[in-house]
Amino acid sequence: MWQLGVLKDALDRLDVLHEEWRQTRDSLAIDARPGTPAYDDALAEYHAESWSYLDDWASHGQAVLDINTAARRAPSCLAPRPTATTAAGRTSTVRR
Repeated sequence: MWQLGVLKDALDRLDVLHEEWRQTRDSLAIDARPGTPAYDDALAEYHAESWSYLDDWASHGQAVLDINTAARRAPSCLAPRPTATTAAGRTSTVRR
């Protein structure tokens, strides 16, 4: 599924942008708080750069849910589901 590659790349880029935002925020003047032009302009730039990667998640994120649904419905060789006959006829093998 090519969508997973798009999602991974978008997540990686969002991580980088978030770290850059934290560094930018930490380097702002002490009086630059939300509502001041210095802070709001830097935050707006961060949001603008992040938008396309968030859009990738909005567009392709359903692939993750589809994989999860398929995995939950698929039989597992690691833990087979008990059948009514084996569950009812099972005897304890625990030693006391």
